[in-house]
Amino acid sequence: MNKDQIKAERKTLVMSLLAGLCGNATLAVLTSSAVSFSVFPVIAFALAIYCLYQEYLSKPMSEGTPAIAFACFLVGAFGYSAFLRAMSPDMGSNFLPLMITLGLLFWVTYKMGFMTPKKEEAQA
Repeated sequence: MNKDQIKAERKTLVMSLLAGLCGNATLAVLTSSAVSFSVFPVIAFALAIYCLYQEYLSKPMSEGTPAIAFACFLVGAFGYSAFLRAMSPDMGSNFLPLMITLGLLFWVTYKMGFMTPKKEEAQA
């Protein structure tokens, strides 16, 4: 992806991250006894999915965006899982969700071109 595509797809990637975060929060609210019930994660998840769908309908995605958007979704889901397990250690270790989150974040930054050197620095 080049820099123009990254700016155009930033909204899609942020919305997919938010959808993953709210989706896991909704699942935790409905199934876990460690999390008190609240309707707000359910509403936020529905709104994030709706906005993501409207963004999908309004303009086509470029070549590598669906894979990166899915990785952002997983980053949100595993990140919230790691956060939840850090807040209540009775649920288990947060090592695996944290390592998956970090690995996916490195992959996303690599695919988006943030880890490549600048052209001016490469020529100097």
